[in-house]
Amino acid sequence: MKTKYILASCLVSTLAWTGCQEIDTYPEGGTVTSQQKEEVAELNPDRAEAGVNAIFALFSQYMPNSGALGAERHNDFGYPTIMLAMDANGMDVVSDNNGYNWAGSSLDYTDRSYSSNECQMVWNDLYSIIYAANNVIATIDPATEESASKKFLGQALAARAFCYHVLAQLYQFNYVGHETSPCVPLITNENSEEAAQNGIGRATVQEVYDQIKTDLDQAIELLTAAEEAGETNADKRYINAAVAYGLRARMNLTMQNWAEAAQDADQAIASFTGSPVSIETLSLDLCTSKVFSDLSETNWMWGINVDETDDVVSSGIVNWISHMGSMNYGYANFSLGKQINRALYNTISDTDVRKHWWLDENSESPIVSSAEEKEWISYYYGPYTQVKFAPYNGVVGQSTNANDMPLMRIEEMYLIKAEAEAMSGNVGAGNNTLRDFVSTYRDPQYSFNGSSATDIQEEVYRQRRIELWGEGLIWFDIMRLNKPVDRRGAGFPNAPMVFNIPAGSDILLWRIPENEIMSNPMLEESDNNPSAPQPQPVADVVE
Repeated sequence: MKTKYILASCLVSTLAWTGCQEIDTYPEGGTVTSQQKEEVAELNPDRAEAGVNAIFALFSQYMPNSGALGAERHNDFGYPTIMLAMDANGMDVVSDNNGYNWAGSSLDYTDRSYSSNECQMVWNDLYSIIYAANNVIATIDPATEESASKKFLGQALAARAFCYHVLAQLYQFNYVGHETSPCVPLITNENSEEAAQNGIGRATVQEVYDQIKTDLDQAIELLTAAEEAGETNADKRYINAAVAYGLRARMNLTMQNWAEAAQDADQAIASFTGSPVSIETLSLDLCTSKVFSDLSETNWMWGINVDETDDVVSSGIVNWISHMGSMNYGYANFSLGKQINRALYNTISDTDVRKHWWLDENSESPIVSSAEEKEWISYYYGPYTQVKFAPYNGVVGQSTNANDMPLMRIEEMYLIKAEAEAMSGNVGAGNNTLRDFVSTYRDPQYSFNGSSATDIQEEVYRQRRIELWGEGLIWFDIMRLNKPVDRRGAGFPNAPMVFNIPAGSDILLWRIPENEIMSNPMLEESDNNPSAPQPQPVADVVE
């Protein structure tokens, strides 16, 4: 009998298995009653907590797919692998396709081959988190009255919803108009054994989004109740009610449920104890302010925790900041770093503090001010290179790459609220939310005033491309807004990487890995997304 690859691949991670194996042990007879679930969670709370810890530990792992791939890949380190791939697929994170750039397959879209390493890593990483979340969900009665159990269950449900939302946006086009299109296999704690034994086919987009909504609705209810009872999280690697509202705001934005998206974003803002990072902080020297590098930053709602003792750190270079960072030691030093789309950069006002997140045309930035910083930059990088992400502890040339990574910042919620207010019919409110946010926290001279909902939506899209640059989020905007991937004028150094891919092109969709197609009895070659040819380069536009 074939073993379901989607589940077998989840066992690649030792942490996921050892952290959850006791939780996944069924009592004799194979049926878990509500009372038994309650006993597992309440009499053995350490098991539930260990299961939740396993979920969030999976977001950052050292080469979790080496066994499945039969190779050690230096861009294999958990969810940030997906973040880097999505940004490289787009047009705003510019990089040189050279021997030191591990995102080259995503730059030229050879990652869409269903036998590519990236194709397997994206699939495995997301379903491994789902597998771990299902393990926790299976053992806690949803009607529990115990506050810690509510917290653990709410976090597992929200993490599962997050992964399915990412999968839905990678493997199918925007929600509206594709509700009945095939999406991804929908594996929950209820059907996981059946899926393992007999396989499972692709659910529709609507079915996947129904599950996402159900999970998030329940997560918000549980997490709110747990927090009202005094439950707290150790740090921001764990999901709280504010983050769950933020995840549902993202979901509603994707579904074009505009009023609901605005309400959820507003609730996320109200529930969050922090605030957007100020203009004053962003104006400080990069290594003094230490921005975009630590979970404790007041504007971070949720992120990936990385400790100095983690394998991704002791590896030196097999970590996210090695590839993304400019001021630390890593692959970026030799791959020439990551630059912003030049055409996008030129739209940023000189009074906007974010313009300093990248070197200007003279390879300078006011937030790179010390002699040591300037020497480091001049040795490795050219114009438009990012200096948004500070090195660990603000130390230039740092080889201890223990940077945390943001998954959700409060700034995003203001942008969701502005777009959703406008698109739900309240153009004035959308204008006000957008203008107040940008003028207060980014550009004191900002004066945009859109005359229509679509004007505001387009301006929010531009603001999101600037604000969320390099954080693995803009690909979702490309897909939900049905945008092209137009790299003309962006400054891509390799002519073969200059594409203008029309919206809706098959190459934009990821393909289900070959191993999954071969091992899953419910999937055939014809069930996969189309095999599209690589995009053809076009003539660049030089401004």
